[in-house]
Amino acid sequence: MIRLWTFTALAAALLLPVDAVHATAISIAAGQSSESTRVLRAGLQWDFQRSWWQSETGRLTGYWDASYSYWDGDRSSSNHSLSFSPVLVYEFAGEQMQPYLEAGIGVAAFENTRIEERDLGSSFQFEDRLGAGLRFGQGQEVGLRIIHYSNAGLQQPNDGIEVITLHYRLDL
Repeated sequence: MIRLWTFTALAAALLLPVDAVHATAISIAAGQSSESTRVLRAGLQWDFQRSWWQSETGRLTGYWDASYSYWDGDRSSSNHSLSFSPVLVYEFAGEQMQPYLEAGIGVAAFENTRIEERDLGSSFQFEDRLGAGLRFGQGQEVGLRIIHYSNAGLQQPNDGIEVITLHYRLDL
């Protein structure tokens, strides 16, 4: 129980002080893990406010992502995680719609180390992601992400877990 309160306090500290630095977007996602665990995710994003290699084809940009994920297992109890990641985005040029590809490597903290049959080995995990999607309308996007969690062998066991999610993002 103390662990849950500590985790909740950490989540509040990371996600609530938005007054000092306003988030540029919010996102929600739903998906499933490699262990058939349902995953619901909510996040705040802050754009890098710069771009590189801008051309007629597109541009490279990115954002910071702070997210909370709820893991609902069908064979074991639920889990919670917080993650923080820089994400690079290649946005293809377009008038009404801009397809994009994204990749990022960040960190995550899990409430406990078990998800279904997987033993993550530690609460600390690295979060690797690849994604693709479409930006449209007034600051909206929809996309698909593959996210891998692993402690990179820092502690054994290191079963790791993958998640595939469909997400929606809205610029504020």
